Parts: sequence; structure tokens; C-alpha cells
Amino acid sequence: MPFLIANIIAALLYAALSVYLARQVLQQKDLNLSAFLTAVSIALLVHAVGIYGVSVKPDGIQLSFFTVSSQIFWVINVIVLLSSLKKALHNLFIFLLPCSAIAIVTTLFSHTESGILQLSYTLAGHVILSILAYSLLTIATLQAMLLAYQNHHLKSKSNLQYLRYLPPLQTMEALLFELIWAGEILLTLSILSGFIFLDNIFAQHLVHKTVFSMAAWLVYGFLLFGKYKMGWRGNIAVRWTLAGFLFLMLAYFGSKLVLEIILQKA
Repeated sequence: MPFLIANIIAALLYAALSVYLARQVLQQKDLNLSAFLTAVSIALLVHAVGIYGVSVKPDGIQLSFFTVSSQIFWVINVIVLLSSLKKALHNLFIFLLPCSAIAIVTTLFSHTESGILQLSYTLAGHVILSILAYSLLTIATLQAMLLAYQNHHLKSKSNLQYLRYLPPLQTMEALLFELIWAGEILLTLSILSGFIFLDNIFAQHLVHKTVFSMAAWLVYGFLLFGKYKMGWRGNIAVRWTLAGFLFLMLAYFGSKLVLEIILQKA
């Protein structure tokens, strides 16, 4: 019961903070950033308690579709929160907070017992690397969407009043590639650890995840190569970022959705 209450409180806090942030932006009011980030920190602490309750089971760790989505959003929020102390990333919470609330609610209403695993230290390391890579590249994708929005309105000279909440375009692009570099490094380590520590990374229940993860790695690698050699930026960078994330979504959530939900119901 305490873990259920923690999840409910976290979802309500996320929802309230997302409404507050959206209202401040739409009404073009200044955000009390320190108070807002403090409130997000409290929500994350409560969410952490809730995650422990739904994830840690007597016979192992719950890594089902909905549970992992809640875990990933928690990691993403923590990274954005810490990054917001030095860089203007807090606007990403406009997307993240409502999605986090939805992830918690769906976790509470899901009753699957699949995905419970006994994790060795090596397998746990692989899982952590995978979650961190996915989280960073998700943030990069949201950053790319904001960059596309900013680029579009600067060219069309519309809704310029909302752009004051974003850093300069050059700063946004530099931050995007920093996130992609960090995510690509972690994704590389995740794939390598899978080859080393998993018995058969191309087993039937893992082959889709492996193939799509490697496809995402190639897309992000090609984007970074294009940035280095040909100076790719702007909409080209946005399109390649979204393409890489599509493969990454198919690698994890696509395969788990099919295996745990669609095939279980068939």
C-alpha cells in the first residue's frame, strides 16, 4: 500500500507541475526555476519509492513493458533535472512530466507477471547501460523536436514570443550533438555488453532487439560522421535523430510490446 500511494502522489505531482509549466509558457510568464526544479526533485524522490515497490519482487526484478517505461522516464527526468542546473533543458519537462504521469498510471493498471528476472551483476550492468542509453537518446530526440520548432518559427518569423524560453539556435544544436555523442557511447557499451554477457544475443526472443539496436547505432553513428565531415545541422540533424530513435523504440518497446502484450493476448 505505501508503494501504491507513492506512485499515485508522484503521478499527481507530475501532472500538476506539467500544467503549471505549460501555463507559464502559454501566458508568457517568467518561471521560478529554482522552486520548479525543487518540486520536480520531490516528485522524483516519491516516484523512486514507487518504482522500488513495483520493480523489486521476492523472486526477482520486474522488467515488464509498463514497469520499464516508468523506470526509463524516471532516469530521463533525473538527467534533465541535473542538466537543467547548468543548461537550459528544463523546457523538456513540458513533454516529460505528462508522459511520466501516464507511465506511472499505466504501470499501476497493468497486471502482467512477465518480465521478472533474476539478474546477475553482469546482466544488471547491461540493463543499466541500455536504460541510460535509451534515456539520453530520448532526451536528444526531444531536443531535436524543440530545435525543429525553433528553426521553423525563426524562418517563418511566427510565434517568436515563445522562442525567448529557448537558448540560441547554435546552443540548441551544440547541446543536441552532445546528447547524441553521450547516448551513442552508452549504446555502444550496451551492445558490446550484450554480446559479451548474454548467452545468445541473436536468440529468437532477442533478435529483433539486437537488430534494431544495431540499426539505431548505425544511424546515430552516420549522423555524427555527417556532422564531423559535412557539417550537418538543422533539419538534416533532426531527421537523422528521429530516424535513429525510431529504430531504438522498435528495439526495446516494439519487441516487448509484441512479446508481452500482443502475443500474450493471442
